[in-house]
Amino acid sequence: MRLETKKRKRVKTQPKIRWWKLKEEDGCRQFREKLQQALGGSEELPEDWETTAKVARKTGKNVLGVSSGQRKEDKESWWWNEEVQESIQKKKAAKNKWDNQRDEGSRQEYCEASHIAKRMVAKAKTQAYDELYERLDSKEEVKDLYRLAKQRDRAGKDVQQVRLIKDREGNVLVSVERVLSRWKEYFEELMNEENERERRTTGGEIVDQEVQRINKVEVRAALKRIKNGKAVGPDDIPVEVWRCLGEKAVDFLTRLFNKILESERMPDEWRSSVLVPIFKNHCDVQSCSNYRGIKLMSHTMKVWERVVEARLRREVQISEQQFGFMPRKSTTDAIFALRVLVEKYREGQKELHCVFVDLEKAYDRVPRQELWYCMRKSGVAEKYVRVVQDMYEDSKAVVRCAVGVTNGFKVKVGLHQGSALSPFLFAMVMDRLTDEVRQEAPWTMMFADDIIICGESREQVEENPKRWRFALERRGMKVSKDKMEYMCVNEREAGGKVKSHQPSRTMDSAKKR
Repeated sequence: MRLETKKRKRVKTQPKIRWWKLKEEDGCRQFREKLQQALGGSEELPEDWETTAKVARKTGKNVLGVSSGQRKEDKESWWWNEEVQESIQKKKAAKNKWDNQRDEGSRQEYCEASHIAKRMVAKAKTQAYDELYERLDSKEEVKDLYRLAKQRDRAGKDVQQVRLIKDREGNVLVSVERVLSRWKEYFEELMNEENERERRTTGGEIVDQEVQRINKVEVRAALKRIKNGKAVGPDDIPVEVWRCLGEKAVDFLTRLFNKILESERMPDEWRSSVLVPIFKNHCDVQSCSNYRGIKLMSHTMKVWERVVEARLRREVQISEQQFGFMPRKSTTDAIFALRVLVEKYREGQKELHCVFVDLEKAYDRVPRQELWYCMRKSGVAEKYVRVVQDMYEDSKAVVRCAVGVTNGFKVKVGLHQGSALSPFLFAMVMDRLTDEVRQEAPWTMMFADDIIICGESREQVEENPKRWRFALERRGMKVSKDKMEYMCVNEREAGGKVKSHQPSRTMDSAKKR
């Protein structure tokens, strides 16, 4: 009896233009030349986005080619070369000759060809792995090292090919149609339902002032901040295209962005996005709620967002308590400040009480009306408010999972996950909603939606989270009771857990340290 392990189905992705070839000088040069020919020899790109995008995609396909739609790590013969190809062909020819003649001479010829083919395969594999390890050992190829580590981690957990998903009742869905329907149902509900909140009677005081036209310096700075090698959005044009075209692209983008700024209307192609569920590495792998939806958006839109973000950062002052996505700040600074505070209180043999607060689906549940209000309250010019409103108007998405792509649906609530502008907008919203409850750092510190509140007494850390919850939940942001944690330094009395401010309920997840 012969037993074989069942082969894992490969994830078939959408074929893409081989834009990564633009990293090579020859590929970039050929792309520039062919694009200029496609434009009739013109030195400038067309004025409108649609024409430029169409010509760029067509030229990319002709010059760079299209991928097979198969992941790089799924290719079992990535080490294959011409010598292996030739030896395998000779082996096949010898096998056919032996099958037809069945004499000793043809058998010996086949055995020799088979041995040679095996040696060539072993040699090719050894050489390919040596080159891989040598490349991974250089600073330039750290990205490949992380990609390889992530791929092996995903393969070990078997989360990259989850084809079965549970419905609301916990029943496992098998058919492709029902799995796609469930993914669409989950994300459509998540991104279109607000938490309960108090409605504001006004939309905020409008700051009506003129804004300057966008210049090339701003566009160049925005292009520098976008990383290479990122997954493209539905328009299938990466930032590498604009880097390859150099000043010609800077001129085009400057004209395009000024046109958008004036009309307050960006190209409709940018309003679409692809949602990719990313497993959170905990709990049930078949539950949709354990996945974070990351949007693959237009790279050119991200450049536009970077231009707007740079201007907003100059106008809006974010509090010193916010450490998330702020220039020259990181979570390391917040951890260091907390460690220093803890050490000081340990030296003085005084109690220090800390509560760690997290928000439920923070980005996905930010009410759009609260966003506009917070922008106006921060003193943002109304022109920029309308520009950001345009980024969210008529936005729609599809979900791409292991079994295929869902039908599209509209997104009416929350910030874009994967947007270049969203981290700053979220920090601004958190600042405005907590203006009246924040204390100075290090007594209050935030990293995006993660909050730490410290106090010298137990009464303080029981009262302060209550005020924070009221300030946030009345405006549509929900505090996660299950993720709230408690830490006490130098507490001498035993027992007791921090209250979670719900009737007859204590914080089961609170920890004493």
